[in-house]
This record gives sequence, C-alpha cells and structure tokens, in this order.
Amino acid sequence: MAIKIILLVVFFASMIGIGIYCRKNATDVNGFVLGGRSVGPWLTAFAFGTSYFSAVIFIGYAGQFGWNFGLASTWIGLGNAFIGSLLAWVVLGRRTRVMTQHIDSKTMPDFFGKRFNSESLKIAASIIVFIFLIPYTASLYNGLSSLFNMAFDIPYYVCIIVMALLTCVYVVFGGYMATAINDFVQGIIMLVGIVAVIAAVLKSNGGFAEAVAALSQIENPVTEMSGSFTSLFGADPLSLLFVVVLTSLGTWGLPQMVGKFYAIKSEDSIKKGTIISTVFALIVAGGCYFLGGFARLYGNVPGIVSESGAVAFDMIIPSMLGTLSQFAWGDIVVAVVIVLVLAASMSTLSSLVLTSSSTLTLDVINRKEKMTEKKKISVMRIFIAFFVIVSAVIAIVKDMFGFTFIAQMMGVSWGALAGSFLAPFLYGLYWKGTTRASVWSCYAFGIIVTIVQLLVSFGVITFTTPVLSYLFASSIRSGVLAMVGGLILVPIVSRFTPRMSDAEINEKFACYDRKVLVSAKESLEEK
Repeated sequence: MAIKIILLVVFFASMIGIGIYCRKNATDVNGFVLGGRSVGPWLTAFAFGTSYFSAVIFIGYAGQFGWNFGLASTWIGLGNAFIGSLLAWVVLGRRTRVMTQHIDSKTMPDFFGKRFNSESLKIAASIIVFIFLIPYTASLYNGLSSLFNMAFDIPYYVCIIVMALLTCVYVVFGGYMATAINDFVQGIIMLVGIVAVIAAVLKSNGGFAEAVAALSQIENPVTEMSGSFTSLFGADPLSLLFVVVLTSLGTWGLPQMVGKFYAIKSEDSIKKGTIISTVFALIVAGGCYFLGGFARLYGNVPGIVSESGAVAFDMIIPSMLGTLSQFAWGDIVVAVVIVLVLAASMSTLSSLVLTSSSTLTLDVINRKEKMTEKKKISVMRIFIAFFVIVSAVIAIVKDMFGFTFIAQMMGVSWGALAGSFLAPFLYGLYWKGTTRASVWSCYAFGIIVTIVQLLVSFGVITFTTPVLSYLFASSIRSGVLAMVGGLILVPIVSRFTPRMSDAEINEKFACYDRKVLVSAKESLEEK
C-alpha cells in the first residue's frame, strides 16, 4: 500500500508542477490551444498516442476483445499502429499542418468553416463535437472502478473526483503545452507499465508457450472446437475486421487526434513524429490487446462470468493483476499499473476537454461576441472546468444508477464523430472538388446512423433485412458504416452539387504550391 500511495503522490505532484511551469506558454490563444505551433516530434507523437489509448482500451477493450477473439485481438493493436498512427501521420500530418496554418484554423470546426467559406458548417460541426465529446469523455472513467477497488478498496466516485480535479488544474494552468509535456511523462509510464504487466502475467501462467498451450485447449462456445482462440484470425474474423477498422481508421476523423497535427513544429518533426508515434502504438496498443488475448485463462475467476453467462469484461484485466499478489514483486507491478491506467485516462481526458472548450469558445461564442485574447483564454478555462465536471458527474450517475442510455451514448460517440468528420476532412485537404453540400451530407449521414444505432440498441426499431440487421447489431459495425459510407458519399454528392469558385479553391490550395528553401540533404535539385 505504501508503494502505491508514494507512486500516486509523485505522479500527481509532477502533473500539477508541469501545469504551473507551462503557464508562460498559455498567454494567448495560439499558445493555449496549439502551443504556438512549435511543438517538437517527441511531445507531439506522445500526445497523439496518449490521446488515442486510454483506460477504456487497457481495462475495457483489451478484456472484451481478448475474450471474444483470443490472441487474434493483437491484430487490433497492429491496425492501431499502422493505420491509426503510421498512415494517419503520413496521409494527414503535413497537409493538415500546412493548410490549417494557411487559413488560420485552430480547431476542426474552424477548418470546415474556413476551408469551405461557410459559418454554418463551422457551427454545425461545433455542435456535433459538443454533443458527442461529453459522453466520450465520461467513458474514460470506465474501468477505474474495478481496478481501484482491487487496489485500495475506496469508492469509485473518489477516484473520479481526484482524477477530474487534477486534470482540470494542469490543463487550466498550462493549456496545450502542459497537456503535451504531461502526455510525454504519462506515455513513458504507459510504455513501462504495459511491458511489466505482460511479463508478469505470462510468468504467472508458466511462460508464453505454456500460456498459449493452455489457451489452445479452451473450447469455443460457438463452434464447440478448441484452438480458435490461438488461431491467426480468431473465432470471428469478420467481426475482428470491423473492430480493426473502427479503432484504427476512426482516428483520422476525431478532432482531438487531428488537432495534434495543427501544432507540430517542422518537416523534420513530422518525419520523426511518424516513427515515434508508430512505435509507441505498437508497444501500447499491441501489448494491451496481446495481453487481453489470454483473457479466457481467467474465466474461472469469481466475478468474471455470472450464473446467467454474462461476462464482466472490465473485471478481466484487474483479475489478471490480482493473481500477481502471490509473487514478491506483484505489488510493485500493480502499483505501476494503477499509475499507468490513471496516466492513460488523464492524458486522453485533458486532450478531450481542451478540444471541447476551444471549439465552443472560438467557433461559437467568439462568433457572436468578438473577445480579446485574454478573455478568450479565460472563457476556455471556464469551459475546461465545466466539461471536466459534467463528464465526472455523468460517470458517477451512470455508476450509481446504471443508466444504460449513457453507456450506449459512450459506445456510439467514436462512430458519430469519425463518421461525420473523417471523409470531409480528408477530401477537404486533398481534393479541390469537395463541395459544401457533400460536407453537409456527411454530417447528416454520420448523425443519422448514430441515432438509428441508439434506437436499435434500445429496441425501439428492429431490422428484418439481414444486411441491416448485421450492420446495426453493434455500435462497432454501425460506426464503420458511418465512416466508410462517408468516404463514398462525399465524392458522389460533390459530383452533382455546385463547387466553390475557382478563385476560392485556388486560394485555399495555394499553400501547397508555395516555394520553400531546403538543404540538399532534404531534396535533390533539378537541372
């Protein structure tokens, strides 16, 4: 217990200290929201990774998908690394940084407003962000309950309040730079923690070979065959593919993820950041889902499977950790994991509340009332506190009363945001032919799919058509439908709707044609 408390105190003190130290970088909007667009590769890469992977992945998704797919769930981590990180940096990184600086865009809604010369698009995007980031933020507290009950035996609401207050303090003081530096520290903790946990869990099961052998003997309840949980593509390859696509491609359309590219410093930072971010995702995401792949080995632990057959997915990873107490070093590993989970949750929480507050302040309130730089920062700080408090209250209310509506909203937030924004943002960066109508159609499609999924989840409507019944059987499948549908919808609608004038379009894309001087080691000269 002493080790756990000491690590937590040191962790919390360092977070607050960094927030206070970074106050000097948060004196204007550009510094508070984007770190002055001068953030280096290590900070940006770790900020991207820690915003991507939260306690939801480590406690919830790793246990759930590991239970469903076995060791094949590692493909999810690989997808997150190579599609959600590597390709996202390669495809979006440079062009996002160049165009957003050219049109002076600080948020994703602001990008849509200025890229397509439409205040209405900006306001609509701001509303979507506001509605769906709050339940997404509240979901970050999921999983903390079971872990902290195992380690400290303290009430869930205490964990939430402490985490919310500390995150609020360092974001309010230091803005983006404090978030980025804390993300770097928290990322290091996550890297060390996940490696330590994997090593400890495998050792407690007799080593890798013995753990895999034991897993291969477990019968799949669907096929009544053994070995599917150690096979290459698992027990349900199609469902696995949907999870990979949602959790990997989805990052391309999430405001808090894409926003990291706005702030990066230089071309060299983008190149280095691409490699760092990919390696980080390989270790953290790949490690989490690989660890979850052994979930079935803990099926006999009390509390995992109820008498009705329901599985408590959030209990699987804590149960793995609980078995480590038999080893002399087990308590140290548990202490590291507690800090790991807090770090993962706080880093994502800080990114989300900064995105929400800046969007609401700069894109909605400032539009009606032109504010000074100082007032904008003050309003953003107020909204940061507001978003943290609201998300904490939602999480506490959900836990106390078991409101399923909140849980469902959390599940569809990712799909709603990525479904609405991914396609128009991607096409808006690359294709001059993207029209305002196509962006509106993507907003509408993403929200409609989300609403239909909620209605299906609550039994309000049902589908008899096999294809629709399959696609809306879970928020994962409908989320993929929203994203992929948007990628198809935007070019089709753009083909039949009025384009912006050539002068308007050429002005937006002029940033890519601007000549810059580089050294010979960066580019060969032409004769």
